[in-house]
Order: sequence, then structure tokens, then C-alpha cells
Amino acid sequence: MDFPAQLLAWHKTNSRDLPWKHTSDPYKIWLSEIILQQTRVAQGIPYYIRFKERFPTVAALAAAHIDEILRLWQGLGYYSRARNLHLTAQQIVEQHQGTFPKTTKELLTLKGIGPYTAAAIASFAWNEPVPALDGNGYRILSRIFGIDAPPDTQHGKKQFTEIATQLLPPEHAGTFNQALMDFGSTICTPKPVCDKCPLQSGCHAFAHHTTEILPAKRRRTTIRTRHFHYLYLRRGTFTFIRKRTKKDIWNNLYEFPLIETNRATNPQKLPATPEWKTLFTQHPWHINQTPNALKHQLSHQTIHATFYTIDIPETPEQIANEYLQIQQTELNEYPMPRLLTLFLENT
Repeated sequence: MDFPAQLLAWHKTNSRDLPWKHTSDPYKIWLSEIILQQTRVAQGIPYYIRFKERFPTVAALAAAHIDEILRLWQGLGYYSRARNLHLTAQQIVEQHQGTFPKTTKELLTLKGIGPYTAAAIASFAWNEPVPALDGNGYRILSRIFGIDAPPDTQHGKKQFTEIATQLLPPEHAGTFNQALMDFGSTICTPKPVCDKCPLQSGCHAFAHHTTEILPAKRRRTTIRTRHFHYLYLRRGTFTFIRKRTKKDIWNNLYEFPLIETNRATNPQKLPATPEWKTLFTQHPWHINQTPNALKHQLSHQTIHATFYTIDIPETPEQIANEYLQIQQTELNEYPMPRLLTLFLENT
């Protein structure tokens, strides 16, 4: 089977019509690749369009305030992508005079750009003959050639890269890489559509009934469970938020005062915690509503969050010192985790 020729033939009439495919501008290609990391294409398209319109050049993105970028990013999750997007734009402006490096090797020196993204930019913008393998590419090659090495291991990545490099047609590098993505997104999906696959006759996994187990997977990372208790404090028309600055989830996003406990805590017992007593010493308080409980799933963490709406007649000293006082109507102007916006949408 001439895999590259058959794949390119399929792609010629089955290429997905996506907005970032109509450009060779490395800035727009990079923007789309960062947005699509950990994000479905359908969800990513409106974000790509908004970012492209608001920041038409890498210089415009570099000059923006991080809070505006995070606010536009809100809802996509994995906010380190947005922070790296900003830092990379600044690096390109400051170190490369606003011009993207033109090789995979040079692109890898930029913050937030890994091997796949660098190869994608270089091959799509300048047709550099380098394979760009994402989950789609790994899945296709694993099934077609019967590769049982997990692609998320060093050994596996090396094996897949060597095979992809041998298969890559140098004169059509960008198209080949794009074809792998399109084929993996429409035909060789996690649950493959084998009856529509033009490569079925040469597929090792189909012949050996292993499409459901390839590509191989490593043992999953343990999921951490956390218990958050958010205090939505209201003093008249004001409320209080602060930016998360520690090395943890949602860095640089804003949130309400937070008490985290090691285990699930009865709402009636929360006022007995040291953190609560520190906040409300000598200050009357009243829980306005029945606490609102939400569960939020991240890739490696499960957050059980309880929201307490509390009216306070005066501002506790610790809150005044550590938190930003804003009008409740201004909350949508600050970038927040999706968990908090879900709470506010139902408040």
C-alpha cells in the first residue's frame, strides 16, 4: 500500500473547510494551533475568529493586557495556553522584530511551542518537510502499521516520528500533515468508521481486530479530588475578588474568597474552620441562600465546589487588605474560571 499517495488522494476531495486553512500566515496558524490544544474544533472556531479580529497581528497580541487575553479565553480552560500565548507574542516582538522564525528548530525556542506545534507552523506556512504528529496522527499510524508503543512515551514518540519522517512526501509536507489531522478527525477517529476507510485493505489493526486497543495507552494519572468553599460576599452593591497567583490551577484568574478543606465539609460546620473565623472575627454575617454546590472536572482534578452567598454590613479587615472591591455588575469584566461563571450565570 502506498500510504502517502492514498492519504493525499482521499484528502483532495475530503479536506475539512476550516478558517485557518485558508492562510499561510504563521501568526494565524500558530493562533489556531494553540486554541485547538485540548479543545474541539467546533468549540475553537469562534475563539479563533474573536482573537484574530481583536488581535490581527502578533504585535497587537503582544501589546495587550493579560487580563483581556484571559477574558477572551474564558471557557476554553487550560489557561496556561493563554498566558504562554501572550508571552510568546512578546518574545517574537522583542527578540524577532515581530517576525515568526521559519524553521521548526527556531520555533522550538519560543515559550509554549512544543515539537508538534513547531512542526505544524513550519510545514503549513513554509512547507518545511517535517512531520507534525498530534493525537490523530499517532492513532492513524498506530493502526495502519500495527505500532503498539504508547505514543506518550519517549520510546513511542521516537518510533512514530521515524515512521512519519520516512512516509512524508517532502514536496507536500504541509498537505500530508493536514491530511493526517483531517483523516483522524473524520474517519480514523477513536471509534473508527472502518466501512468508509479507503485504507482499510492495508490496515494492520482492521485485519487483526485491534482498532479498539490501538494506539496503546499508559496507565492513567491519578485524579486528585479537592473541596472548594467560595464566599460570594456582598456589601450593598459591592463584592470582593482577587487574582490567583500561586502555582496552581487557574493562575492569574480572579475568584471569590476561598476556603479549601481536605474533605467534604458540612455547610453548618464550615464556620468552625480557622479560615472562616479569621475572616469573620467580630463581624456579623448572614448566609443569604442555601449553599450552591457544583462539581467541576479538570484533566487531573475533580473540584467539588460550594458557593456561599453572604451579605456583610461592613468589610472584614483581611478582606479589605487582600481583595479587590468591585461592583457586582463588573464581575463579567474580569477573567474567571468557568466554575465561577457557571455559578454567576445561575445566581
